[in-house]
Amino acid sequence: GPQGMVFAERLMEAIAIRTGQDTLDVRKANLYRDGRDVTPYGMTVEDNIALEIIELLEATSDYRARCKQVAGFNTGSAILKKGLSLTPVKFGISFTLTHLNQAGALVHVYTDGSVQLNHGGTEMGQGLYTKVAQVVAEEFGIDAGRVRITATTTGKVPNTSATAASSGADMNGMAAKQAATIIRQRMIDHAAKAWKVPKSQIRFEAGQVHIGEASISFGELAKKCHAARVSLSSTGFYATPKVQWDRAKGKGRPFFYFAYGAACAETTIDTLTGEMRVDRVDIIHDVGRSLNPAIDIGQVEGGFVQGMGWLTTEELVFDSEGRLRTHAPSTYKIPCASDVPADFRVRLYESKGNKEDTIYRSKAVGEPPLMLGIAVWTAIFDAIASLNPGQIPKLDAPATPEAILRAARGMTA
Repeated sequence: GPQGMVFAERLMEAIAIRTGQDTLDVRKANLYRDGRDVTPYGMTVEDNIALEIIELLEATSDYRARCKQVAGFNTGSAILKKGLSLTPVKFGISFTLTHLNQAGALVHVYTDGSVQLNHGGTEMGQGLYTKVAQVVAEEFGIDAGRVRITATTTGKVPNTSATAASSGADMNGMAAKQAATIIRQRMIDHAAKAWKVPKSQIRFEAGQVHIGEASISFGELAKKCHAARVSLSSTGFYATPKVQWDRAKGKGRPFFYFAYGAACAETTIDTLTGEMRVDRVDIIHDVGRSLNPAIDIGQVEGGFVQGMGWLTTEELVFDSEGRLRTHAPSTYKIPCASDVPADFRVRLYESKGNKEDTIYRSKAVGEPPLMLGIAVWTAIFDAIASLNPGQIPKLDAPATPEAILRAARGMTA
């Protein structure tokens, strides 16, 4: 997982130093592409937009010109050194334990036009309930405020999978959409009979149901359906297609699709104290066709900062007895508001939509941005490497001030 990605990016840095190339060119040369598109576990990469995203970020972050500026700064600065790095992310979405890729939902429409929704996903601040409520509102053509979402319970939706693997909106959104579609279809069938209008001429939008020339509110139609004894409740179920994985052999298609992203980070280190500052970060991240851009940008920003903390401050220290000594906020340093890059530019990739048939062609967003934080670690590595061109720094992860100091001292030895 993430550790393997840090190793791979560290490898790219080493190759660049050994061959005298720019690190970004080494990364580009090693991407999946036509004729080299099968993963080590035998899955063909069908939706590869990594190069597009990298080159878009390379342009918008002004990477090449800033590389020259950084080199110029380092030439004229003895103690402070800058580093600049652009790293990509390709993250597979789905549970590798195949049977976990399923979700259920329960939807009720009431005669006042309000809707109650329950599904198997847990809200933990990631905006899942908002997204799934929006999906149901979209299906019924009503305002999201009319959808009441109730706390996840196995009394309503049984045998739920964990809300993990970034698949909460993917799976529960699809299950809720299916439940809503079943009810909407019953409402259409009733309206078509009652108004003697072809089903193709019935549409739900802006809180109204247009039935041929006529138009009534969603609640009015719900009342009429109830009076005609039409069921206004349904379950929905979704099983992610295409995924299968042989754990013993390590072969198969464990992921439905990949999410992509790239980050460009500029850092300054103090070679006397090991202090580090993140000067600027540019990110472009692919969420397919976003279900909610405000939530998704927040997820990308938060994931990045968490990843930055993982690789710069969150050090695990065990004593000689094997006891964890960094077990509380006093000793284990997580990033706080003041650690957010001073210049932080986050954009969602303008996608034509996920190639796979996900909920409204969106993509999962929870975990993939965490690995964008690797760009900060490689930028620190780059800054230390400038101390002695051609020598590979011995930089630990996390790159704490102590680790930076150790690596910097090792460069002059």
